[in-house]
Amino acid sequence: MIKNQPPNFMQIQVNEYDLPDISILDDENWPDYKFFTWSPERIYLILGQSNKTEKSLIIENVIKDSIKVYKRPSGGESVILTPNTLVISTLIKSEKLENPAKYFETANKKIIEILSSLGINNLKQKGISDIAIGEKKILGSSIYRKTNNVFYHAVLNISEETDLMEKYLAHPGKEPDYRLGRKHEDFVTSIHAENHKIESTSIAASF
Repeated sequence: MIKNQPPNFMQIQVNEYDLPDISILDDENWPDYKFFTWSPERIYLILGQSNKTEKSLIIENVIKDSIKVYKRPSGGESVILTPNTLVISTLIKSEKLENPAKYFETANKKIIEILSSLGINNLKQKGISDIAIGEKKILGSSIYRKTNNVFYHAVLNISEETDLMEKYLAHPGKEPDYRLGRKHEDFVTSIHAENHKIESTSIAASF
């Protein structure tokens, strides 16, 4: 940031989403609902397809900390990826785009089954495409269709503190019904915060 210049969203470079999971999108041999997982090595902020930097991010903090920003092709609201989160993605072959709820329900059900097998209980799909423990969000997901492939990707909060979300993410323009206007700190939880001390590598190995 230039000295004495007030922070401006125009100072933030928004990159096209090219993080590791997008690589399966063009893999013609990727089996339906086979999961690809990866853990970010640093903090990234990911805008949804229709999100605007100036409305979705805390501009001053993003510029001050030189956080890298991407825009993904899928819908939904902005998210933060950190080394304490796990990205879970898959591909579904589909000649036509059916009701998106079908893809979310199927993928989220499979993820819930895997997490439940690790002893993580009280998991339910909430809102349009979240997975929650009780009334708190633990995973958000979105989809994107390209030719005959539906790309599903999600971010699971393993142990990230909600302070970081408050620091970089504005309150979303659209929210699921169960959020009820709650701040990130009141709405989001993590695997560790729910007293499941399972490391990201162990969870990733279960997919």
